[in-house]
Amino acid sequence: MCHAIVMSTAESLDPGLFSRLVDNLYVEAMVMADEARSYFDRQGLQDKEELDVIGRLSFTCESLKVTTRLMHVIAWLLTQKAWRRGEIPDEALNETRYRLGQATSTDADVLAVMPPPARDLVTGSEALYERVRRLQESMVRARTHVLQDGAEAALPTAGPGPARDLLARLERAF
Repeated sequence: MCHAIVMSTAESLDPGLFSRLVDNLYVEAMVMADEARSYFDRQGLQDKEELDVIGRLSFTCESLKVTTRLMHVIAWLLTQKAWRRGEIPDEALNETRYRLGQATSTDADVLAVMPPPARDLVTGSEALYERVRRLQESMVRARTHVLQDGAEAALPTAGPGPARDLLARLERAF
């Protein structure tokens, strides 16, 4: 019989450090969402008109992709905040509805024809999405630890290394 022990990378971090990490990512995502909305509703409309028909269609698709990426990130970060406040149980974090949604990346050929501000928003939203995706993956790996026969055991403790040194410096800084 197998039993899953729920553990999280976030649980091993100082609660304040995890909250600041999520808060900072949330602020970054919200600022980027506001920049995207502002650009695509104003200057982007003018930039789009300067493109050919295929370019305009690609521009529209990319604006939707940027919005989708950012909304997935924001939803995931809000889930983490709710989890930290105890509004979502540990076990529920494995459910699909609490996971980061899938987002399509942009083709390099399409990106090459985008106006510079649109290109910056596309690459910025992709980079933010990737950072949050990697954070989620590390949390899922740490959270899902299956044990045999109901025996309880802790995940192995990581030894010294550059990542631990960086984490220690971050904890001291905040």
